[in-house]
Amino acid sequence: MIEIDGAFGEGGGQIIRTSLSLSAITGEPVHIRNVRANRSKPGLLRQHLTALNAVAEICGGKTTGAELGSREITLTPGSIRAGKYEFSVGSAGSANLVLQTALPVLLSVHGVSELRVHGGTHNSSSPPYPFLEECFFPALREIGHGVTGELVRYGFYPAGGGEIAIRVKGGSAPKALNWLNREAEISLSAEAIVSNIGNDVAKRELKTIAKELNLNFDEACQFNYPEAQGPGNALLGRLAFGERIVMFAEFGERGVSAEQVAKRVVKQMKAFMASGAVVDHHLADQLLLPLALGRGGVFSTTRPSLHTTTNAEVISKFTGKTINLVPDDTRTVCEVS
Repeated sequence: MIEIDGAFGEGGGQIIRTSLSLSAITGEPVHIRNVRANRSKPGLLRQHLTALNAVAEICGGKTTGAELGSREITLTPGSIRAGKYEFSVGSAGSANLVLQTALPVLLSVHGVSELRVHGGTHNSSSPPYPFLEECFFPALREIGHGVTGELVRYGFYPAGGGEIAIRVKGGSAPKALNWLNREAEISLSAEAIVSNIGNDVAKRELKTIAKELNLNFDEACQFNYPEAQGPGNALLGRLAFGERIVMFAEFGERGVSAEQVAKRVVKQMKAFMASGAVVDHHLADQLLLPLALGRGGVFSTTRPSLHTTTNAEVISKFTGKTINLVPDDTRTVCEVS
């Protein structure tokens, strides 16, 4: 059994998600203690409990500590089965992160699977669903995996009520990734998503981002007013070069002006453009696992977050793969081998 201390590194939910995925895929039981020890509310929240139960169902595994607030859990995996699965977080907890835990498991087994997850799709605890569809899934397809997704219903914090659905063709033979250098030309755009609050919020966000980035408002700015169970606001900034999209998101919150939300997105976009990297820190974190389970690869990214370095350590412990993060001028080169 592999022992994982949930207090090391960033000490949060990423340790749980990666450990559960790899336990199911490798067949190695895992024991995680000090679950989310570095968070203000340690232990399993609903999204982490849902992820644990989801992986256990997909791999026919047995668990201990599968309850809200638990600070110690185990998973003893069985055999992974492709099929149709549906899970509900039961709150506005991130459906996206549940999906990211189950997805590598389904990719590892031959057959077609369908997965539906109910919960939050747009909240500050994780990149929003469009990030998965436009950034993460294309990266997986570049490696050679068959993944498509659909945002069935929006779910904002705190109401939740969202739904995402993906279709997975597992068991493919992946290839190495080489995303070291980006295309020279970058196009910028922005999308303001507003539900059940004043539409002027979206206008103010987009006017600010257009001014700060010198964008043509009519051509580069998009309004989106979806139906949802509760109020919500997300602002997405996109950078496109070649066939790749890099996305940054900020979320409206009480006491923070629309202009402040926009300037936060602008700051991230400008920093990424100046770095010369191909991959942002969120996607860097998510690429490590599929590359380690496949044929490896190399990509350039911004300065790695503690999330990324912690994830790299967990992956190496399970797989024995080497993950090197080497500073290279204004960017970092990540090599998985």
